[in-house]
Amino acid sequence: MALWENNVRTVEPYVPGEQPSFPDMIKLNTNENPYPPAPGVAAVLKGFDTDVLRRYPKPDAHELAEQLAKEYNVGFNNVFVGVGSDDVLGTAFLTFFKGRLPILFPDITYSFYPVWAELYGIPYETPAVDEDFRIRKEDYYQMNGGIVIANPNAPTTIAEPLSFIEDIVRHNADSVVIVDEAYIDFGGESALELTKKYENLLVVRTFSKSRSMAGMRIGFAIGSEKLISYMMAVRNSYNSYTMTTLSILCGAESLKDRGYFTKTVERIKETRKRSVPELEKLGFKVLDSSANFLFVSHEKAAAKEIFEKLKEKHIFVRYFAKPRIDNYLRITVGTDEEMDRLFAALREIL
Repeated sequence: MALWENNVRTVEPYVPGEQPSFPDMIKLNTNENPYPPAPGVAAVLKGFDTDVLRRYPKPDAHELAEQLAKEYNVGFNNVFVGVGSDDVLGTAFLTFFKGRLPILFPDITYSFYPVWAELYGIPYETPAVDEDFRIRKEDYYQMNGGIVIANPNAPTTIAEPLSFIEDIVRHNADSVVIVDEAYIDFGGESALELTKKYENLLVVRTFSKSRSMAGMRIGFAIGSEKLISYMMAVRNSYNSYTMTTLSILCGAESLKDRGYFTKTVERIKETRKRSVPELEKLGFKVLDSSANFLFVSHEKAAAKEIFEKLKEKHIFVRYFAKPRIDNYLRITVGTDEEMDRLFAALREIL
């Protein structure tokens, strides 16, 4: 090993879902939306004046933050915008978690949380979810350096009620509590209103799922002015211009078409509903989902074997080789046609 390598920061990286490229593939492994974004987004792209790319974007993503504030009935200074919710969460970790006490998040949850903790040198503990994959709120009553809860949780699909989330926030007045709501538009109760009541609560969301804009990388957080000002100071200390002008304009336009947004979300929820009995008929146990994906385990066949057989047919789902969930598959809800092709493939495999 060269001497300079002693100064390299090493970390076990987050492993995203595969991004295959086959003309006949069915991609149900990364929780993308199967429908296009709002028509207004296409109009922005078609009429975009590329001359504006000579200029830096506004550091506060003004047009987008302004539209978000209007959409969610909060002040402009209650909004933080980033390059996908991963950027927003990463900034929040860097901003709020610098104490000696460990931060807390469940042992089964979004696998980026421990990566950020390791990267930034943040001590952490992972209280175990129960046998039904539910969070035990009492585990979060202890002293800590901060709390992160995904609700609905991933990959389990399970959503906890708002009273449950508020109880955790109320018991942790001395810590910043982050609620990651990447999938909240598909089910569950949002904690957004609680941000007006609790100064230490930050709610994070994304345009990647319900708004069909994973390729644009747009995420945002809503919280007290104090929390947002701290995040802005940290972000502006390493990169003031994270959001592209095009993303700002497209994101703002997407928010204006509430009718299209609602219609698309409902289509996915309807497909999710009809998919559950189809999978159960094939011998799968399906957890009660509040997300745009399903978490399933077969009573006889091994998840890894099903995963590999589906890949041979160019049907991609997500498999996690991790304790407690290594016999589960995470299946994104696609179009009705895509799901029917999945069911046909599963019948053949099983």
